[in-house]
Amino acid sequence: MSGPGNLGPEAALTAAVVAALRAAPAVAVLVAQRVHADPPRRPTYPCVIVSRQESRPFGPDADGLEHLVTLTCASKFGGPEEARAVTAAVRAALHNAAPPVEGRRLVTLRVTYADVFRAADRELSLGVLRVRAVTEAM
Repeated sequence: MSGPGNLGPEAALTAAVVAALRAAPAVAVLVAQRVHADPPRRPTYPCVIVSRQESRPFGPDADGLEHLVTLTCASKFGGPEEARAVTAAVRAALHNAAPPVEGRRLVTLRVTYADVFRAADRELSLGVLRVRAVTEAM
């Protein structure tokens, strides 16, 4: 349960993922600090955005949660190379990582899916990653 000053489980996990990516040297070289929990109105490219998050009860106790987080890596480089590089850096930074999650114990964090493709406008290249995390109450 969250109280004043505490984040809920989903927001706490999102904050941990964003902080881990901003601290990862390979990600920072490519996108600087442009890792966003919410999409900016006018993004500067390349960037990484937490685009979706689901959570559901997990395990024998009601205090465990399975989180499925979708991250979008966006690039206007003129081809998919930059989106591929950002996607690879994000995958390396998060797969089996253990960032601290406020008010929760992180059991596991794994990248389960990655795809890179050109957007319909042919200007934007996108990398989509799905991350599965399990957290428990402390």
